[in-house]
Amino acid sequence: MTDKPVLTPGPDHPITVEAAPNRVVVTFAGHTIADTKGALALREANYPARYYIPRADADLSVLERTEHETYCPFKGDAAYYSIRTGADVAENVVWTYEQPYPAVAEIKDHLAFYPGQVEISEES
Repeated sequence: MTDKPVLTPGPDHPITVEAAPNRVVVTFAGHTIADTKGALALREANYPARYYIPRADADLSVLERTEHETYCPFKGDAAYYSIRTGADVAENVVWTYEQPYPAVAEIKDHLAFYPGQVEISEES
C-alpha cells in the first residue's frame, strides 16, 4: 500500500476558505438542491473558487452516494454523490471531504457541486 502525500498550502499553492458574502442557491433540473446564506468560498491556487454548502442546507433526499472517490494532497479524500430528481440524474456531481486536512478543516460537513452540471447562483 502506498502512502498518500499530505501537502500544506503555501505561497506556491495557496488555499483560502472564507464565508461567501451572498446567499448561494444550487438547482438541478428545476429542483432546488441547496439554498444557503452559510456557504464557504474555497479558493485554491489558480483554480476557480468553489462554494462549499453546509449539509444542513441541502436536500439530501436527492443525493445518492457513489463509489467514486478522489484524493487531493491538500484537502484529503473526497467522496461523491449523484443527484437524482425523478428521471433526471447527474452522476458524481457533488463531492465532500468528510475528514478534511487541518488546513481546510472548515469544509467538513459541507458539499461542493460541479458548475456546468448544476446551476449555481449567488443572490443578495
